[in-house]
Amino acid sequence: MTDSQDLLEHVLLPLANKEDAVRTASALEPYQPERVTALHVVEKGEGVPDKTPVEQSEAVAEDVYEAVRTVFPDADEHTAYSRDVVEAIFEAAEDIDASAIAYQTRGGSRLVKFLSGDTGLELVTESDRPVIALPRVDPEE
Repeated sequence: MTDSQDLLEHVLLPLANKEDAVRTASALEPYQPERVTALHVVEKGEGVPDKTPVEQSEAVAEDVYEAVRTVFPDADEHTAYSRDVVEAIFEAAEDIDASAIAYQTRGGSRLVKFLSGDTGLELVTESDRPVIALPRVDPEE
């Protein structure tokens, strides 16, 4: 990312599933980014069995992209395959030269976040570009 890039010039939107895609894209929409790339990370096992079959994960990715396009019809798509979701987000941001990464927290107790790792905290503290934490929004509103 260059210093002269506008924060919302090219936003990377990491998304977990269709519902997350609708919620997160709806939360980003009022800010009118110039360009959006939806990212879905397929978690790969690296020597251990995958959490879900790759074909199933790729179908989830397609659902994510379709959902984002209901809000941002021209959104690009980027699928990453990695065991480390946060690292995959950083690599994708670099690959597409994103001006920022926008995400929405998915909730959960402090204990759950502690045990599973707080992705949001890792995104914010380790990113080499701005990270936008979007407010929680109900797309039905």
